[in-house]
Amino acid sequence: MTSLAWLLPAALTLGLIGLCGFLWALRSGQFDDLEGAGWRAIDDGQPDRPTEHNATGARASSDRDA
Repeated sequence: MTSLAWLLPAALTLGLIGLCGFLWALRSGQFDDLEGAGWRAIDDGQPDRPTEHNATGARASSDRDA
């Protein structure tokens, strides 16, 4: 019976923390764009990448302008 005295308040406290976390995420806009992340995962577009430098800091020969 003493275990219920610990487990019941612990379960209620963890549930309240979870509810507060969900409400915070809801108010901060975490669920505004539900489909965007899925489409970005399968997007075939090439990401912009910075120019590569060699160890001396100079641009690599393949990156030089013609």
